[in-house]
Amino acid sequence: MQSRAATAILLTTGEPAGVGPELAVQLLQQPVTGPLCIAADPDLLLERAALLQLPLALSGDTLVAPGGQATLLAVDLSAAPSQPGRPETANAPYVVQMLQQAVDGCLGGDFAALVTGPVQKSTLIEAGNDFVGHTEFLAERSGVKTPVMMLVSDSLRVALVTIHMPLVEVAGALTREHMQAVLRVVDTELRTRFSIPTPVIGVCGLNPHAGEAGHLGREEIEVIIPVLEALRTQGLDLRGPLPADTAFTSDSLSGLDVVVAMYHDQGLPVIKHAGFGAVVNITLGLPFVRTSVDHGTALDLAGTGRADVGSLAAAVRLARQLSDGF
Repeated sequence: MQSRAATAILLTTGEPAGVGPELAVQLLQQPVTGPLCIAADPDLLLERAALLQLPLALSGDTLVAPGGQATLLAVDLSAAPSQPGRPETANAPYVVQMLQQAVDGCLGGDFAALVTGPVQKSTLIEAGNDFVGHTEFLAERSGVKTPVMMLVSDSLRVALVTIHMPLVEVAGALTREHMQAVLRVVDTELRTRFSIPTPVIGVCGLNPHAGEAGHLGREEIEVIIPVLEALRTQGLDLRGPLPADTAFTSDSLSGLDVVVAMYHDQGLPVIKHAGFGAVVNITLGLPFVRTSVDHGTALDLAGTGRADVGSLAAAVRLARQLSDGF
């Protein structure tokens, strides 16, 4: 297992009551194109496969399905029975342990990249965990100060300055120091991981019409414009601040390699509308490759067989492509 794991993509299956386990089973029905390791309780995977009437067998620590094989990283789910669509706070330690093992394995060089299935944030929080999201959890355990969330489709990349926070707190979080750090991470990662020699980065304003010369807010004048001007002198190709209501039109996107939005719901609705089900979430700034699906636990679909494996398959493909460049 050790030699195989060194080049394997690790997939965490996330919330046991969500669609993550069955998406892992569905993924194994397709051709497995490279070494893959799946973190889950083995009985959970076998139960979900039986429920969906999909072939899956366990031979030692190897999962066997029509599409190929995957190594199992067994995580014990014994605190409470898991039923599709019904999360249990008692199973929160299972999810946290899975993620801890995944990060530690990636940091230790046991895995080439990490792909994460969706977790139920509310259940983790209600169980007493200080869990805002995968991005923040992975960064903290990896010792990274400025993780950046970026979603990628076939035709668009969108990165965020702020991630999971209430809208009322966004303006206060837009400091010059933080924005500079985010834009440097985006520029560096596009150069190194995506092989773009000189990334062209579009940067949205925060306020309507990018502040309308200060009449609709002063964050552009006091924070965003000074940051862009300072980083341009350091060689970054930054366009903006762009009014967000037109930043995603065809003319505005022409020539851009990525659009950086100021907050979660400024940028993500656009890319999810354009390509939901095939969009991949990437965490920039980590010491390892991490990708994820573009959707949540979909509790209403769990156990029905109607969950679409497309985003997970795309996340695995992109993780393999990015890790091959390391």
